Amino acid sequence: MKQQQQGMVLVFALIMLLCVTLLGVAAVSTSLSQTKMANSVQAQGLTFDAAEAAIAGVVFESEDQIVLSNVNLDDPLTAARQGLTFDPQTDTLECVNDTDWINRQLTSSGLTKGQQNTATGNFHTQPDVTSWSRTAFVQEKPCRGSSNVIGSGGLRCHVFVVRGCGQIDGKRTITANSLTVAVFGPSSEAQ
Repeated sequence: MKQQQQGMVLVFALIMLLCVTLLGVAAVSTSLSQTKMANSVQAQGLTFDAAEAAIAGVVFESEDQIVLSNVNLDDPLTAARQGLTFDPQTDTLECVNDTDWINRQLTSSGLTKGQQNTATGNFHTQPDVTSWSRTAFVQEKPCRGSSNVIGSGGLRCHVFVVRGCGQIDGKRTITANSLTVAVFGPSSEAQ
């Protein structure tokens, strides 16, 4: 009678040990899944920050009085105005197209007054994140909310689209965001 009791306790102990082991494996598996999801969210946030910073870099450079007053430098909007016209109905402002549109890149060293943002390098390290922009001229049109008074010199709104892009090196996905910019400028008809 005593031997059967000891065997039952051993079987019960083995079943309990198996249950604890299964719970431990499930907890580790859940923890690994949560870590992967957290890393993915963090990476997505970094690429979105890179895309937003690239857009801010275009705005910064386009407002930089040193760049604007230097005849040897073009800010991205001026360069885009002299380039191809972007038609939103037929064209795409893709992050991977670096031949048709005006390109700028932002690195971890940030923005510097008086310089075009064309340096190469990473926006962020660990993981390595690249940040760049594409700028294109869309159209020239009357500015909403402004009056075109006779003798005003023919001011018009020059409309641009800026696409900021961010990518983790080695990954296929690119995070992008766009900004439409309208700038007062002389009418091309008045020139």
